[in-house]
Amino acid sequence: MSITSASPALLDAALVDQLDVQVRAAVRRDGVDPQRDVHLVRSIAEQVVRRHDERSLTGAVTPVTDPDGVVGELVARVSGFGALQPYLDDPEVEEIWINDPSRVFVARGGRHELTNTILTKDEVLDLVERMLKQSGRRLDLSSPFVDARLPQGHRLHVVLEGISSDFSAVNIRKFIVRASRLSELVGLGSLTEQAAQFLEAAVLAGLNIVVAGGTQAGKTTMLNCLAAAIPGGDRIVSAEEVRELKVPHPDWVALETRQAGLEGTGEVTLRDLVRESLRMRPTRVIVGEVRSAEALDLLLALNSGLPGMATLHANSAREALVKLCTLPMLAGENISSRFVVPTVAASVDVIVHLGTAADGKRRVNEIVAVPGRVEHDVIETEPLFVRDGERLVRTQGMPSRLEAFARAGVDVVGLLRTVG
Repeated sequence: MSITSASPALLDAALVDQLDVQVRAAVRRDGVDPQRDVHLVRSIAEQVVRRHDERSLTGAVTPVTDPDGVVGELVARVSGFGALQPYLDDPEVEEIWINDPSRVFVARGGRHELTNTILTKDEVLDLVERMLKQSGRRLDLSSPFVDARLPQGHRLHVVLEGISSDFSAVNIRKFIVRASRLSELVGLGSLTEQAAQFLEAAVLAGLNIVVAGGTQAGKTTMLNCLAAAIPGGDRIVSAEEVRELKVPHPDWVALETRQAGLEGTGEVTLRDLVRESLRMRPTRVIVGEVRSAEALDLLLALNSGLPGMATLHANSAREALVKLCTLPMLAGENISSRFVVPTVAASVDVIVHLGTAADGKRRVNEIVAVPGRVEHDVIETEPLFVRDGERLVRTQGMPSRLEAFARAGVDVVGLLRTVG
């Protein structure tokens, strides 16, 4: 049996194995779908444990010392994800990864730790198979990598054994909603009230915003908070490889990529989704995690006057611009920097760069305006907010497109008047 840091470590392994067999038999007999009907599985587990306890009064079987713990373990085995379920249920755990069956790590508060959970190779393969069951995605020799979304919205990434030495490597990134609005990010210390007010004003004004940063810097959370500021009368279409956004908006369509089938057909790429989104009459387009040639389609959409937002990996706002000038060239040999650089300068209005402090705290490092000017193939920028130690401070810079703020009824000059 797997050993976790939770109560199952204290249970009698042989007893739980016996009860597990009874629960699975009852689930099959009653035709219960263990993934969808978790409450029914829990009811069956409670009945099985109760009957066992009643038999223990006669001395025929060993009594259950922790009935609630046993029921939880049985439900995790049958309906959940076994030894990983306690970590999936733990709101403090942000990410889980398996390097090999005996080395399971979790991340809390931006810091990772080795757990005392020990699995077998077969258990890992069984967990992956169960996780992929409802996603419609597959993992095999022809497709040794997979990105999938778990029923709870968590993101699963698996690298098949052979590509990953000795064992399949598993990573589960939980999307924990710590903030759904910019004001809540202020409360968490990620940015200042003035910076939050500016970003909200930029969204209302229809500026094009790029959120950049490293892995686990909080890009998706920031994108969600920015999207929450979009007026209710707008129509949003989002495109992601694996859906992570949770936009609190009445008119939102979420698009997600799809793997090719066994015949090698039916693949839907992020680039396909960006192009398709433009046919759905959006007034805002959001692209999660720009990585490749879809950057060209995004730029063309933004350059046509359609307000949008996107995220990408970059170490600074400047590097984000450089990356946006490079990725579109992957779309074809006929795409040159002579076209891309001025298009980026004309299409992107604001870059928000996020980082992670030494203590694991996610925060805004800089907010930069892009005025649209290019000098010697270098896009000019105008810093608006920069990080000075622990403080995000206002600079002398001003954003472009002041007329857009005015149309939205925002006095952006007055909003940014305080400096320092």
